[in-house]
Amino acid sequence: MDPFDAGAGGLLKQPKSVWATAGASVVAFMGIGLVDPILPSIAQGLHATAGQVSLLFTSYFLITAVAMLVTGFISSRIGGRKTLLLGLAFVVVFAGLAGTSGSVAELVGFRAGWGLGNALFVSTALAVIVGAAAGGSAAAILLYESALGLGMACGPLLGALLGDASWRYPFFGTAFLMAVGFLCIAAFLKEQPKPARRTSLLDPLRALGHGGLASAAVSAFFYNYTFFTVLAFTPFVLNMSPYRSGAVFFAWGVLLAVFSVIVAPRLQRRFGSLKVLGASLVLLAADVLVLGYGSHTTAVVCTILSGAFIGVNNTVYTELALGVSDAPRPVASAGYNFVRWFAAAAAPYFAPKIEEWTDLHIPFVVAAVTAVLGALVVVVRRKALTHEAEELETKHATEDSVTVFAN
Repeated sequence: MDPFDAGAGGLLKQPKSVWATAGASVVAFMGIGLVDPILPSIAQGLHATAGQVSLLFTSYFLITAVAMLVTGFISSRIGGRKTLLLGLAFVVVFAGLAGTSGSVAELVGFRAGWGLGNALFVSTALAVIVGAAAGGSAAAILLYESALGLGMACGPLLGALLGDASWRYPFFGTAFLMAVGFLCIAAFLKEQPKPARRTSLLDPLRALGHGGLASAAVSAFFYNYTFFTVLAFTPFVLNMSPYRSGAVFFAWGVLLAVFSVIVAPRLQRRFGSLKVLGASLVLLAADVLVLGYGSHTTAVVCTILSGAFIGVNNTVYTELALGVSDAPRPVASAGYNFVRWFAAAAAPYFAPKIEEWTDLHIPFVVAAVTAVLGALVVVVRRKALTHEAEELETKHATEDSVTVFAN
């Protein structure tokens, strides 16, 4: 079945509850790239260094990683709808407070609270979309990746438009948009039956005992370090105005969206998921290496081009995490995300430190190496990532009609 078919079960033919959840997901993902074009402005406004400002990502994703162990525990007890609304409420409060920050320490702290809310929302949103979408998991994952790509594209643009007047305005804007998302979820998403079995705090960690899932998580860990070196460190290298930086990352996000939703599925059907993933990781490594050593114009082009490889990787990794193990999808995804988000927390912290210890080029050398390491894990563990996934394909197909609430 073509997931883009507008007929029953197609990507474009979904219940209102799915569209409401996907729409709120767009805003949630906007919050990740929102600060990109205003990082230099925040540093200037709060008299902070690049390393201190990079902690906005580190605190956000560190809390997000740890919260992955909690989201399933909470949502399996209070239900998906209440978990979504709780996460949105956290984001509204902490994004608004972030705009009032008087120091970089306050801003980092509020971003941590924001990360908790985003973890509760984003992890549960994927499970709700998979459970409620018409057309099974293929259409659901593409819809989720569409929301991710659109949010990542629009986040820097919104940050640039509002941040040109003040670095505080993008935070207030996000709080407002998430409040709208809260109302949409409250209005259109009905509470669905809770899972028959409650998720424990240790279930995601136990799921990582599966060789295929552990391999996917480790590979994604290395990849995410590269991804967030580009996202969090490159704005300081480009050193552009909020408008220009926002335009660069908007173009980057557009490529991310197009390649994750349109190009990646076609490449997977023709060449297979693991070949596509391995090649994309190697090309991403080459791209960031050129980014680090090229001219300013070359750096801009390579930043935008990286969105294509990141888009492909995101789609393939998501499908691997959801399909490679025999653990329930929400539990497997929680364990996978628990591992990979630690790299998203590490890269924004270490990239500026590595520059201080060496020079501007070396953070990108490290990012290129981690992308290659991610590809090597895929090659070495390809049997665990393919054989077991094929065995479970039929099993997971039957789960598409079952509603799940925790990621």
